[in-house]
Amino acid sequence: ARELLRVAGAPFTRIVAKIERHEAVAQLAGIIEATDVVMVARGDLGVEMGQAALTGLQKTIIHETRLRNRVAITATQMMESMIQNPVPTRAEVSDVANAVLDGTDAVMLSAETATGKYPVKAVAAMSEVILGAETYHLTMSRPRERSDLAFSQTEEAIAHAVMYTANHLHVRAIVALTESGSTTLWMSRLRSDIPIYAFTRHEGTRRRVTLYRGVYPVSFDIRPDDTTPLHQRIFDLLMSLRLVEEGDQIILTKGELSGVQGGTNSMQILKVHRANS
Repeated sequence: ARELLRVAGAPFTRIVAKIERHEAVAQLAGIIEATDVVMVARGDLGVEMGQAALTGLQKTIIHETRLRNRVAITATQMMESMIQNPVPTRAEVSDVANAVLDGTDAVMLSAETATGKYPVKAVAAMSEVILGAETYHLTMSRPRERSDLAFSQTEEAIAHAVMYTANHLHVRAIVALTESGSTTLWMSRLRSDIPIYAFTRHEGTRRRVTLYRGVYPVSFDIRPDDTTPLHQRIFDLLMSLRLVEEGDQIILTKGELSGVQGGTNSMQILKVHRANS
């Protein structure tokens, strides 16, 4: 698949692997390593593996996906009754909430919005459940830092340092100046209630990071001819979007060389202030 994308001139297009067969479960680790996004396709998977095994399989697939720094999508019949009804069942509410608690990056609707009578209400209901589950998740569980990790990439080391610091310091936001979004993906694998803002000039990167849990894209370009200091431009934009207030602390990650993918090698703790203050 990678070679086909390269030949087609789309090397940065992401590959999504649907896990829906017994054979796929048996080769799960290899499939995750070979892809960018993993979809838990629970309809066919339940038929193949049995409904009783489905809950455990969902948890395992999501866990293994996040462990390997990939993105997880949970799909199929999440709000099925809303094809015909304006409100979800309690079972559907629990289903969506449990996917969030399992650590999924995204949940997906299909027939509910494609052919259902209440597409807008289905999206609104799912959003409400997600927000409630995330609040519970962050209140009842704290992140576990590990000291036995060996990092293979500088970005990975920076991401772990950032999230450890953010979870132990009163930080309002994390800002990552990024070309590809890879640093924010590493960060999003580590649980935190602190929002991560991916500042990037690339539309493709902004679209990509919307799938990363807890990461929000912001259009931003570093212009050599801009006389305003970089930190101040970041502060001004964050305040204009009402994401932070003057006096808040943020963590900033960036690379020494602008425009280089995979070049993130520094983090800074900064206090937000207005120009000339």
